[in-house]
Amino acid sequence: MSQNQPNPFKLSIVIPVYNEQRTIGEVIDRVRSVDLGPIAKEIVVSDDGSTDGSVQVIRDHCRDAAQVIKVHTSPVNLGKGAAVRLGLSYATGDVVIIQDADLELDPGEVARLIQPILAGQADVVYGSRFLRRSRSTQIPGRTRLANRFLTTLTNLLFGAHLSDMETAYKAFRREALIPLRLRCVRFDFEPEVTARLLQAGYRIHEVPISYRPRTADEGKKISWVDGIEAVYTLLRCRFSAS
Repeated sequence: MSQNQPNPFKLSIVIPVYNEQRTIGEVIDRVRSVDLGPIAKEIVVSDDGSTDGSVQVIRDHCRDAAQVIKVHTSPVNLGKGAAVRLGLSYATGDVVIIQDADLELDPGEVARLIQPILAGQADVVYGSRFLRRSRSTQIPGRTRLANRFLTTLTNLLFGAHLSDMETAYKAFRREALIPLRLRCVRFDFEPEVTARLLQAGYRIHEVPISYRPRTADEGKKISWVDGIEAVYTLLRCRFSAS
């Protein structure tokens, strides 16, 4: 692309939040500081009924921002999937990326994640925690096994070749998301959106990312119940039209 030609892309970064008072301010600041050159950037923060002061931190960090920042605040906690879907409904970018609010994922890798889309090589990109062994050594064994099982099940059901279906770092052309019928309200967003994208014929491109897992004491919210729900969601998507 010529340097004199305006870049046609606008990026929406959707940040779902639930009780992340300790990290959300830093996440917003780091997302704001990401240099994407001529690419326009908007930040969409979707708070899911936080009760710990996250909303005030969000308001404080969204004042006088250079980028367009939209904030949606739910009066009740509905679940991560609901927060993501509400955030997506406010996104106006040609490309949309989901950025968790807990600093497990590095906002500095946004450019890495969207590069295949900008280059015209992919419509959907997942950041994989397992493509480079050195980057997955911090991940607890139980998490690796659960992810391997769910990813293998996804590959078998939908004919895919993924290494990390459960990654929270996902980027999409907005046009790929618009037709999808998503019902998810909790952590079932990851398997449902993956299944629906694969059913729609999209090939999911993966790039390696870094990952700093946190513990339950640090605010980790996903549990074994969500693993069971993920299996149900994959089976529902595969064998039901609804």
